[in-house]
Amino acid sequence: MVGACKVKRAGFSNTKISNTKTSSTKTSSTKTSSTKTSSTAKSSKRGIFVLVDNIIAFYTSMIKKIQCFEGLPPLLLRLILAPVMIQAGWNKWVGWEGTVQWFGNAEWGLGLPLPEVMAFLAVGAELVGGILILLGLATRLVAIPLMVTMLVAAFAVHWENGWLAISDASSWLANERIEEAEVRKARAVEILKEHGNYDWLTARGSITILNNGIEFAITYFVMLLSLFFTGGGRYVSADYWVACFFQTQHTER
Repeated sequence: MVGACKVKRAGFSNTKISNTKTSSTKTSSTKTSSTKTSSTAKSSKRGIFVLVDNIIAFYTSMIKKIQCFEGLPPLLLRLILAPVMIQAGWNKWVGWEGTVQWFGNAEWGLGLPLPEVMAFLAVGAELVGGILILLGLATRLVAIPLMVTMLVAAFAVHWENGWLAISDASSWLANERIEEAEVRKARAVEILKEHGNYDWLTARGSITILNNGIEFAITYFVMLLSLFFTGGGRYVSADYWVACFFQTQHTER
């Protein structure tokens, strides 16, 4: 009996040791698994940070490389604005008498005081200013009177017509004026088809009605505002080379 008890106790003891070993093995494997999971998560985070750093480095490198082309956008703005301003100033100059009357007449014109002076300032701003914009000379200074001219045109001439420059009834910006213009346009097309060679008349473009809204004037104002802040552009404007010349002279002194 004593021997049997000893055997039982020994068996119990062995079972206990075995269970303890099993438990410690499970705990150890759980810790190892947890450590591996934590390590994998850390590696993933490091990988993401490395990727972000590489993207930022690539972006910074590209920005530095394209800085030599930063004068291109101002140049394109100038090439668009210059012919528009020169043509507007030239038209006013060629039709000087009508321009002065339009500036001064309150019934069908602007009704401004000193119409000759106002007309002269408008012609000077647009004609001379357009040429200087083309050259990129005194770009920021020239942009100021041209912006004023655009604002006067937008709010004194075009404001009551709404935004759109061309009548387009499908636009969400269309107003009652444009809807009425569509009715007139449809009638005009009917008359031309009935009494004229409509195919020949529309061979170079469909017939439309000018709404004369503020769209163009405000667009030109924003373009001029951009030039006011950027200048004529690096490498591509007279302003840049004049500034380089004076900087060189100052350095030599």
